Amino acid sequence: MPDTTTESEHDTGRGLDALSDAQALERLFNGQAQALDAVSQAFPDIAKGAALMSGAMRGTGRLIYAGAGSSALMASADGMELAGTFGIDPNRVLICMAGGLPQNAAMPGGSEDDARQAEVDASRVAADDLVIAVTASGSTPYAVLFAQTARSNGAKTICIANNPSAPIFDHADVAICLPTPPEVVAGSTRMGAGTAQKAALNMMSTLMGIRLGHVHDGMMVNLRADNKKLRNRAANMAARISGVSEDKARVALESSEWRVKQAVLRLAGAGNPEELLCRHKDRLRPALNEIETHKQISMEKT
Repeated sequence: MPDTTTESEHDTGRGLDALSDAQALERLFNGQAQALDAVSQAFPDIAKGAALMSGAMRGTGRLIYAGAGSSALMASADGMELAGTFGIDPNRVLICMAGGLPQNAAMPGGSEDDARQAEVDASRVAADDLVIAVTASGSTPYAVLFAQTARSNGAKTICIANNPSAPIFDHADVAICLPTPPEVVAGSTRMGAGTAQKAALNMMSTLMGIRLGHVHDGMMVNLRADNKKLRNRAANMAARISGVSEDKARVALESSEWRVKQAVLRLAGAGNPEELLCRHKDRLRPALNEIETHKQISMEKT
C-alpha cells in the first residue's frame, strides 16, 4: 500500500476549532510553510521536468496538463499563464481536468474516478507531446490513467504527487514527489499539498522559460504585451536593458510589434534581429554579446 500522508491527521489539527483567530491562523500558516519546505527536496527532479518542457517547446509538441480537483486547478493556473508570461503559443498548451474546467464554484468531484474519461481525453495525446499529471494522493484514477495512456501513446510524462511511492510514479519519465506533511485540516489538499504543487509547477515552468531564452536578468522578455500595463512593462524592460529612455524604447517596440527582444536588438544596432535570435536559439544575451563583439572588432580596425 502506498503512503497516504495526505489523508492522515496533523497533530496541530487537534483543538483547532477551539482556538482564537490568531492562534488558528498561526497553525494554518505553519502548515503552509512546512508544505513549502518539502519542495526543496524535489529540486533535481523539477529541473529534469523543466528540461523536458523546454525540449517539447523547442520541438513540435504541446504541454498537456492533466488532473482532478484542486490539483487540476493548480495545474491549469500554471498552464494558462504561459502565453502571457513567456509568449508560448496558447495552442500548444492543453488543459485536461476531470469533469472539465468549472464554469462556477461547483467543482466536479465524482469525475476524478472516471477512468474511461481519462482514457478518452488522453487519446488526444501525441508522441511529441509532454504530459504534466498532477495529483496529491498520487492514486487519483483520472490522473493515473491519463498518464498511463499518454505514455502508451509514446508521450513523455512528468508526474507530480505528494505521497511517496504513489502509483502514478509508475507511469512517469520524471517523478516529482512533494512529501508534504498531513494537512492541518485533514485531507484538505487544496492547502499544503496544493501550495507545494503550485510552487513546484511555477518553478518548473519558469525554469523552462529561462532555458528557452525568455528571461533576461529576471525580466520576462518574451511576454505578450497585449494591454496597457504590459506595454508599459515592455517599454521599461527595453529601456533598462538598452540604457535608453522609455520614449525611445517605445519607438523601437512599435516597429518590432511590441516584441522586447527584437526591440532591444534594434536599439543595439542589429539589422536583422530575427536572424540573430535564430542563430542564438532565441537567447538575448549571446545575441547582444555578438553585436558588442562586432562593434569592438570594428573599432580595433579603425
